[in-house]
Amino acid sequence: MELVEKTSLKADPPQFDIGDTVDVHLKILEGTKERIQVFSGVVIARSGCGSKEMFTVRRIVAGQGVERKFPVHSPRVEKVEVKRSGVVRRAKLYFLRDRIGKAVRLKERRR
Repeated sequence: MELVEKTSLKADPPQFDIGDTVDVHLKILEGTKERIQVFSGVVIARSGCGSKEMFTVRRIVAGQGVERKFPVHSPRVEKVEVKRSGVVRRAKLYFLRDRIGKAVRLKERRR
């Protein structure tokens, strides 16, 4: 089983942490055309390991929270670009679901 999974792993998986604001570049198929669509938001969770590793990105659209889960090693995920890093003390940021407005913002981590 491990041999089969190794073939589907990316050589250099994207480097990001929980609390980072990221742009996820996705390949979208529309008929015969292929284009890149960007999903921006805060990484609130990572789960799984190996080829089954996933991460959840949350953003606010028209006042509604939208969450989307992406596989880290998916060929559809073109790249994950880190825009800013947030200071967090937890592995899962599900508490952000209950917050509204400016309370959703995280402090920026200085590097």
